[in-house]
Amino acid sequence: MSAVRFIDRALDKACSIALVTGVFLMLFLAVGTIVLRWMETSYPWMEQAVRHLVFLSTFLGGVVATGRGSHIGIDILERYLKTQGHHKLYAWLERFIFLVAVVVLIWLTKASWGFMQIEFEYGKVAFLGIHSGFLVGIIPAGFGLISFRFFLMFLLSFEKRSES
Repeated sequence: MSAVRFIDRALDKACSIALVTGVFLMLFLAVGTIVLRWMETSYPWMEQAVRHLVFLSTFLGGVVATGRGSHIGIDILERYLKTQGHHKLYAWLERFIFLVAVVVLIWLTKASWGFMQIEFEYGKVAFLGIHSGFLVGIIPAGFGLISFRFFLMFLLSFEKRSES
């Protein structure tokens, strides 16, 4: 399990660094766009880059939130089971939820992969010579990373329960 934990921590660290870098780059480009407008000039690619960085940051934030357990969730059942002393039942329910999330996210990854292939076939160069297919590739990459993170959480849930 230490290898799984190492992979989980490395993925969290890489996504956190990429997320912070993306946010600072968004800020820099957005402020740069505003300053250039004052000078009555602009680079059209800057606004498009900010839009795609927001999109990328959303998925990276999802990966980080999944690992920290702070993604969207309803904790009524968790509170009830834990107050009633059903910790093992809750552990298995949590594992089931992790697996369902993995299956759904793999399905979303597959669907978005098909969309990306269509975009490569019919899309065009968006900005700075980057084809729109690569930009749409953020979607399957994001869903894939989140599903992988849920799978790691599933594996690590067995380690957590054996320690307590």
